[in-house]
Amino acid sequence: MREFSLPALYEVPTDGNLTDLIRRNATQHPEVAVMARKAAGGWADVTAARFLAEVRAAAKGLIAAGVRPGDRVALMSRTRYEWVLLDFAIWSAGGVTVPVYETSSPEQVQWILGDSGAVAVVVESGAHAAAVESVRDALPALRHVWRIEDDGIARLTAAGAEIPDTTVDEHSASAKADDPATIVYTSGTTGRPKGCVLTHRAFFAECGNLVERLKPLFRTGDSSVLLFLPAAHVFGRMVEVAAVMAPIKLGCVPDVSNLTDELASFRPTLILGVPRVFEKVYNAARAKAQADGKGRIFDRAAATAIDYSRAIGTEKGASFGLRLRHKVFDRLVYGKLRAVLGGRGEFAVSGGAPLGERLGHFYRGIGFTVLEGYGLTETCAATAFNPWDRQKIGTVGQPLPGSVVRIADDGEVLLHGEHIFTGYWNNEAATADALADGWFHTGDIGTLDEDGYLSITGRKKEILVTAGGKNVAPAVIEDRIRAHALVAECMVVGDGRPFVGALITIDEEFLARWAADHGKPAGSTAASLREDADLLAEVQRAVDAGNAAVSKAESVRKFRVLSSQFTEEAGHITPSLKLKRNVVAKDFADEIESIYRS
Repeated sequence: MREFSLPALYEVPTDGNLTDLIRRNATQHPEVAVMARKAAGGWADVTAARFLAEVRAAAKGLIAAGVRPGDRVALMSRTRYEWVLLDFAIWSAGGVTVPVYETSSPEQVQWILGDSGAVAVVVESGAHAAAVESVRDALPALRHVWRIEDDGIARLTAAGAEIPDTTVDEHSASAKADDPATIVYTSGTTGRPKGCVLTHRAFFAECGNLVERLKPLFRTGDSSVLLFLPAAHVFGRMVEVAAVMAPIKLGCVPDVSNLTDELASFRPTLILGVPRVFEKVYNAARAKAQADGKGRIFDRAAATAIDYSRAIGTEKGASFGLRLRHKVFDRLVYGKLRAVLGGRGEFAVSGGAPLGERLGHFYRGIGFTVLEGYGLTETCAATAFNPWDRQKIGTVGQPLPGSVVRIADDGEVLLHGEHIFTGYWNNEAATADALADGWFHTGDIGTLDEDGYLSITGRKKEILVTAGGKNVAPAVIEDRIRAHALVAECMVVGDGRPFVGALITIDEEFLARWAADHGKPAGSTAASLREDADLLAEVQRAVDAGNAAVSKAESVRKFRVLSSQFTEEAGHITPSLKLKRNVVAKDFADEIESIYRS
């Protein structure tokens, strides 16, 4: 199939904007908890009426400081309640939010604030404020800097105390559906980040259709979602707006180092994450079982879950024996795994990278279905996702209702719909290339099956061509190799080379446990073990699993274990964990050469 579309389930209001949602919630559900903020010993609910009042108070402060309709206001913070509050406050002041990753360097801060022409910025910490201050001389449009951890919200509220409600109403109503809501800068795997202009219409179309298609997952007064993705990333932003649109309770976590504890305390009914989160939960559970001497039981339970999931997707269904084993393991293993994920949820939505069939079947088999989706910054997050009642594991689902997916002659995925960005800020040439002929050219390669389910097979610009002329899409094998608990990152190489190779980094968290189990010295590191025969054999098993998914010509023949990690600080990965292949290739050129030495 070359093209597929679904009718819209939600009609975008032509004369409204996203601030309408919080006013509607306060009117229709004033006492319903739509937010939860971190508090001593747990979580404190915030009702719809209270949230609206806090948003309006902060918006008054922005207006008092001179923020006018259309002005860009930047937000640089970890994911927390104040992020969501300020996002809606900026919109209520008529402004356009410009997210900045809290890990951004001063140079990146200067580029984003300068290119967007931001008149103000709200930062979280003193370190963020220092980063802004270090480049402030190069930002003539920047007039104000507020800091959340320096009572920034209280200062804004106090500054706007004399602003009348009518003024906020005027500012809130200034933006229409086709006006910009935000400028989200791409992570920038190549070159400088580009600012994607996303309108209020794009968020309405995206979140309205998503909530309608996944309606059983968005039950007002009952459902809840814990946001631990970066709020500066479009996926996290989509979660924020969808939760408000439904509305369901939204909690924010700034630090994911204790994510399982946060899940246990918040107990969300819905989780939206990236594959690495679900991989780590699986790997941690398996490692714990092995440490407790129950590794074989866990592996049998995992195999049963996968077999059960595969069986229920067929006409024949699961056999009596399989159903019986599944029931036993549900008591012994699966229930404990669901408890790690909060204990209340049955569904998750995964995006940002391929999840893989193995994990997809495993999670569905334990009673926690992970619905895989696909999208980009330019598509306001999900442009395709698996419906809750018609999941096809191994695909990224059907198009967002109201949109169209087309496969070009060269295999590139083309998109059309109200959720698509309107262009790149201050970059007409890049906009013309991306939106040629009225279609958004994603740069991804994919296929559509007979039911309109999309599968992504690689990136157009990342296709490697070996010396023998074989085209290799790195994503498939990289994702398989990275699924191993010991592997942190994998980058396939081989462009113009006689065969395919790979650079592999080691997950330090699991290395310590593996080293102890295999009699390696305490404090062993990737650097000290990179030539260790046992470690190389374990990594080879990961590579073999990856090779099983591709043809012999596409398989990894040799690999190098690196002493260090791919880090954002070194410029190897983006804040959304995408590899900057050109930077990695340059920094590890000697390692790559060593793969091809005879």
